[in-house]
Amino acid sequence: MFRQRLDELVDLKHPLAQLATHIDWTVFEREWAGHFPSSRGRPATSTRMIAGLLYLQHTFALSDEDVVWGWVENPYWQLFCGETWFQHRPPIDPSSLTRWRKRIGEAGLEWMLTQTIKAAESAQVVKRQSFQKVIVDSTVQEKAIAHPTDSKLLELARRHLVKLAAEAGLTLRQNYNRQAPKLAVQIGRYAHAKQYKRMRASLKKLKTVVGRVWRDVERQLGKAPEALQQRGCQLLAKVERLLTQKQRDKNKLYSLHAPETECIAKGKTRQPYEFGVKVSIATTHKEGLVVGMRSMPGNPYDGHTLYETLEQVAILTECQPKEVFVDLGYRGADVQQGTKVYHHKLKRDITPRLRRDIRRRSAIEPAIGHMKNDGRLRRNWLQGVHGDAFNALLCGCGHNLRMILRKLRLFFAFIAAWLPSLHLASPRHMASALLFDEAGDSYRQQPGLSLR
Repeated sequence: MFRQRLDELVDLKHPLAQLATHIDWTVFEREWAGHFPSSRGRPATSTRMIAGLLYLQHTFALSDEDVVWGWVENPYWQLFCGETWFQHRPPIDPSSLTRWRKRIGEAGLEWMLTQTIKAAESAQVVKRQSFQKVIVDSTVQEKAIAHPTDSKLLELARRHLVKLAAEAGLTLRQNYNRQAPKLAVQIGRYAHAKQYKRMRASLKKLKTVVGRVWRDVERQLGKAPEALQQRGCQLLAKVERLLTQKQRDKNKLYSLHAPETECIAKGKTRQPYEFGVKVSIATTHKEGLVVGMRSMPGNPYDGHTLYETLEQVAILTECQPKEVFVDLGYRGADVQQGTKVYHHKLKRDITPRLRRDIRRRSAIEPAIGHMKNDGRLRRNWLQGVHGDAFNALLCGCGHNLRMILRKLRLFFAFIAAWLPSLHLASPRHMASALLFDEAGDSYRQQPGLSLR
């Protein structure tokens, strides 16, 4: 009865409070209704709560735990997620966000990216005609794994096999708990000293040791409980793949807990190889707003991803791009009818305006850098192929929301600095000069009054 509402407690001109008014939250209630059933048991969590937490997590580059406990401390975050009164307890368990992401799926998260594009249009960060000119590029979203080496992977595989045998009650002929770790350390020392002949000999011994443990577990796996047999079969398949792969093979195993990890070479001198998944990104040519973002498993050639990327842009923005600016990796790519692709090697029919637009293609590079440094694109902690797709889409949402918040901060800073400079005859004249709307985020000038 005596509590104060959040909209009376906070400043409604705060950028987060203004951002909440530009997002159409009813879309999530309509599109996600099947993922939030509440016919039995406790009521389902609000769709706005889940969408708001995911938005905040990737806007401020936080983990699941940090965003939930930060929500408890921040009244603006609670207002953004649709709360009426200030709450003193977490709305959900942090581990629930993993299950919500799986329920919503990639198609549901694309709705979140669509709403950030519409919010940017509502906040006048981007204009409708900007969707006709886009820049497309690709980058690598690295997986949260250690740098893969044969010795580390083989020793880790042996430890997992020994642990599985202990859980299943299997008796191994020998587990090599003393010999194998020493071999793994010695391999690293030989590699550091560039004694590659000794290194290869020790690596061959370690592979033999792991093969013995693998065959011993494979023979006895039928005696293990049924609950462990499925997990044991998956582990045995990974270890077999690790033991049989060669140096020049494709689709090698680089991590036991993330077998979907790929080795991608982007031609960087400082980092010749990156381990993760390729991500295709499309931004508007003028503003740099993300209008398309998708993970591309299998390390495809850049030109083969352009058609799918432009198809996603057309779906999310409801506008087919007419001009696409790319680098040389996209030469000769097939695109939709009515769309033209430009790169800096083109010479025929290139006007001065097109030459300027082609030079601006590199504007997507700092956008990718901001998503990696300010967002969560540099290192993906979500599991599996679906986790790669989820993280890529949410990183695009976070980038767009940071752009909108920056625009709202600059707008109110401009208003705060400009209002005291008005030298009018009376407050009545000031009130008639500027007409603010209810939210306080826009104004219009009366005819005949100069703003200078």
